[in-house]
Amino acid sequence: MHIRNTLTEYGLISKLLHWISALLLFVQIPLGFYLVSLDFGTERITLENIHVTAGLSIFYLVILRLLYKIFNPTPKLGPRVFTGQIFLAKLNHVLLYVTILSITISGILKKLFNGETFTIVYQKIQIQDNFELGELFYDIHVISNYVLIGLIIIHILAVIIHKLFFDDNLLKKML
Repeated sequence: MHIRNTLTEYGLISKLLHWISALLLFVQIPLGFYLVSLDFGTERITLENIHVTAGLSIFYLVILRLLYKIFNPTPKLGPRVFTGQIFLAKLNHVLLYVTILSITISGILKKLFNGETFTIVYQKIQIQDNFELGELFYDIHVISNYVLIGLIIIHILAVIIHKLFFDDNLLKKML
């Protein structure tokens, strides 16, 4: 197995970044929905801290993935794939990245505008309360999560469709 990507397969670094991100997202999304149902208390505070830490971890992983992608080729799709599919695949990936980044940023801004202190790398940040903006960023956070779920479903369906109809085993390239 290669450490870096080749023109035919993903390397170990890309695979690890992909699957760690996926694993964190598959925990993070349900945790966020569960948090909404909790009353304010010790359990909610503890789980919210875990949620924030996991969210920041995903954010940093996405930044790493984007930086790594600049210096690393993306494996080519199979010969039966047409130009429109390549465009849709790239669009889905871009939207996945943008959505994940917007979820994290809106979550941070929601906390800050609701008067909470936010700590990033040992630096405490607090800004002027503005509950209307806090609500707006909360709405963006929630809507972005639903968009992310839709994009993940499209991403998974594309892998299945490529296997069934184009004889292109994308999953094998990522395992």
